[in-house]
Amino acid sequence: MVVTDPIADFLIRIKNGYLARKDLVEMPNSKIKENLAVILVKEGYLQSSKVKTEKSKVKGKEIKTLSLELKYEGKKPVLSEVKRISKPGVRIYTKMKNIPQVRRGPGGLTILSTPLGLLTYQEAKKKNQGGEIICQIW
Repeated sequence: MVVTDPIADFLIRIKNGYLARKDLVEMPNSKIKENLAVILVKEGYLQSSKVKTEKSKVKGKEIKTLSLELKYEGKKPVLSEVKRISKPGVRIYTKMKNIPQVRRGPGGLTILSTPLGLLTYQEAKKKNQGGEIICQIW
């Protein structure tokens, strides 16, 4: 299956995993997904993330899979909504002073792609970096 927007696929798989009350979500691996997973673990939206490597039966190639352990507070999911801001058809870039806040106040997270790598809103503000707004999570 060809995915035209792997970041949106990553975010929606996590959201659907929470909606289905899954403990674990697996998906094809990429560097940007790994970096997003590290940020989500650090910010408390995921329990853990691991990269698994398996040999393909067809051509003997190695296939990497990203395995994400979802986090719950009691029976309630930690993550309630995700919003993809910059999309493949319409890229959204901004300066640091114009970065939008998450709709629901301090409980949310805005992730940016900057020349320094993926950063949260707070990290971008400290480093005075603008960039492409990847997504918002709350």
